[in-house]
Amino acid sequence: MPRLPDGDPAPESGELPSAALATLRSSRLGIYVHVPFCAVRCGYCDFNTYTLTELGPGASTADFAASALAELDVAVRVLGEDAGPVDTVFVGGGTPTLLPPGDLVRILDGIRARFGLAADAEVTTEANPDSVTAAGLEELAAGGFTRVSIGMQSVVPHVLATLDRTHDPSRVVSAVAGARQAGLATSLDLIYGTPGESLDDWRASLETAVALAPDHVSAYALVVEEGTRMAVRVRRGELPLPDGDDEADKYELADELLSNVGFDWYEVSNWARGDTARCRHNEGYWRGDAWWGIGPGAHSHVGGVRWWNVKHPRSYAGRLASGASPAAGRETLTEAQRHDEEVLLGVRLREGLPLDRIDALGHEAVAGLVAEGLVNRRAAVRDGRLVLTLRGRLLADAVVRRLVGV
Repeated sequence: MPRLPDGDPAPESGELPSAALATLRSSRLGIYVHVPFCAVRCGYCDFNTYTLTELGPGASTADFAASALAELDVAVRVLGEDAGPVDTVFVGGGTPTLLPPGDLVRILDGIRARFGLAADAEVTTEANPDSVTAAGLEELAAGGFTRVSIGMQSVVPHVLATLDRTHDPSRVVSAVAGARQAGLATSLDLIYGTPGESLDDWRASLETAVALAPDHVSAYALVVEEGTRMAVRVRRGELPLPDGDDEADKYELADELLSNVGFDWYEVSNWARGDTARCRHNEGYWRGDAWWGIGPGAHSHVGGVRWWNVKHPRSYAGRLASGASPAAGRETLTEAQRHDEEVLLGVRLREGLPLDRIDALGHEAVAGLVAEGLVNRRAAVRDGRLVLTLRGRLLADAVVRRLVGV
């Protein structure tokens, strides 16, 4: 599990600089809610999550909604009258749907009461296929949720076993059917590059996902993070590291199959069935909008100030019970840091990055990136935008390094 970043101490009140708050007048606001509970921790996961047997008093699923509402009170006090209405809400984890649907709706009601929701607000919850029921999805939809993101990962049993995923692949079918019956937009999350996964295994997962006709698909290359159980298995020689060439082949296959049935890529790892099916909440992160992260270890950002909460659910609940902000630390981004992040995130988008947002060092790299087939020549010359080609998407991190001179 990763450490919290180094940073400056956060004030107990959570107070933000006036210059940061002033940006709320022109920025969309998102709310992220981190539910840190899982039935089982997957071997590849390094998120801030806990199984219920690891937690003591004051940190149970039954207490979470009350703590989240208490942090919303802090958010209202800190952000003031210029905040809201909220444009997007994303409930992630962990496994948010380990909470009763009524608790998730209660948290959403708390956001609505304190900030208001935009008329077309996007409200998403993540879900494991085996943690939702048709009745629960109906309750979420009735309470104002508009979208569910289902952690499918794979349909191949031996791949799921390597990832320590416990759901039966058939549960994905019923979860999607339940979401559709409730009127919820659906997204499927996939992982490729798992040790032992063949190209045919990956094709089977993609074809199953396509057959379910979701609105959105995310496909992420497996990364073996230090501190995870999978990293230990790799170090012992029980599993091989993911192979870069294999992952490139699988990415190309994903793009081909998804494009053939009407999905458009809009971010390197995300495809949507039309612009209205994009995940607007994630787009807010990529644009550098304002968001407040609720929950243990959650990160927030307003006007170039970024902060993060204490990690353990018990410490989180204790801070809020005492009337204090749960923030553990924060940093104020420099102009150079904000530029680098704008480049890092902007070039991953289908619209690309305006060339006038790249500094002189980046401009020097553009001609070479075009010549190497990593950047679309026509978009650069005609539209003044840096847009990745398919090959550029495969090497997006290398493109960014050259643009920022790393």
